[in-house]
Amino acid sequence: MRLVIAGLLVAAAVIVGLVVNTYHPGLTYVSAPPFFGEWQPHIGPGTPAAILIAFLVVAKGPELARHRFALPIAYVTAVAWTFALAMIDGWNLFVGRLATMDEYLHHVPEITDIPATLNSFTTRILDFQPDSWTTHVSAHPPGALLTFVWLDRIGLGGGTIASIFCVLVGALVVVAVPKAIDNYAVLPFLVLFPGAVWVGASADGMFMGVAAVGLYLLTRWPVLGGIVLGWCLFLSYGLILLAPLALAAVWQKGDLGATGRRVVLALGGALAVVGAFALFGFWWYDGYELVKERYYQGYGIVRPYWYFVWANLAALAVVIGPAGIKGLRKDKWVIAAGVAVLAADLSGLSKAETERIWLPFAIWLLVGTSKLENQKRWLTAQAVTALAVNHLVLTNW
Repeated sequence: MRLVIAGLLVAAAVIVGLVVNTYHPGLTYVSAPPFFGEWQPHIGPGTPAAILIAFLVVAKGPELARHRFALPIAYVTAVAWTFALAMIDGWNLFVGRLATMDEYLHHVPEITDIPATLNSFTTRILDFQPDSWTTHVSAHPPGALLTFVWLDRIGLGGGTIASIFCVLVGALVVVAVPKAIDNYAVLPFLVLFPGAVWVGASADGMFMGVAAVGLYLLTRWPVLGGIVLGWCLFLSYGLILLAPLALAAVWQKGDLGATGRRVVLALGGALAVVGAFALFGFWWYDGYELVKERYYQGYGIVRPYWYFVWANLAALAVVIGPAGIKGLRKDKWVIAAGVAVLAADLSGLSKAETERIWLPFAIWLLVGTSKLENQKRWLTAQAVTALAVNHLVLTNW
């Protein structure tokens, strides 16, 4: 039944979105509703590779999940799958997406004094100023920009390296998630994650990987996990909603004392990162308040809440795929991810483009797939979903 409901939701999001675009052009700023992209059926050099990888994962994935080298095999395969999907759109789009005027790399050459940049960062968030940050830099804390600045400083600058970096970091979820939940049966579903369409290449794919690593570390070493999740706060303001997942990571069933100690240690690690940024002049909450104002200086004030509050969920259904929907169950990770998504959705600060923005939460909705019967059938459904989206829609990421 839930698959039928999800299917109807996706169909409604497409149809209603197209009708709105026809009669009210420029209202949604989404040409392929509910996705940010263009309806443009196409094939590319990545098509045969993606089909081959999908076939191999479906055929051997459940078996390889029990292999002694399951994690490295899964990681390499996830990188290959993501890269093959990206190559359906072609090399030029893959390496150029992070190098546009709206993206982080646009500002990298001008960052010559990092402390000064942090100290003045909030003064450039609002739009309609001569030195306003571009869309993506203004909409995120400085950690995202600094990541690409540091890559450039060590000689790894440019769109090609940035895109590859996002794929390599994003694919870490296939290592971090199984380790966090202590269940390797989920591996093939993480590899064929339909959301990989938007991992190659978007910074949100990188955020997903960093967040997953932080949550895994939180299950073992709370201070270290807290530091990584503290860094996540400075990659995207929305990653404050990792809090329910962080609680799931530190939760020790039947031992509130141990849970409390883990919470304190994790908070200590996260606050150390917050404090370090504050010392250099960037206070997270000030940035967040200004970003909310900047949001309504752009598409946020035009895009209709009444449509995206449910169309976002249709996009999410495609991101996690049929297996993700079928595998939803009463699991602490799934519940925590669901709380995060609903909070983001109802806030009104997530209107469109959630297929990439919600990647750090969406990946945790797949943990229940490990319990599915007929895994090859469900893996096939995941592969078909990803291939269909990538061949029918020319996504912006």
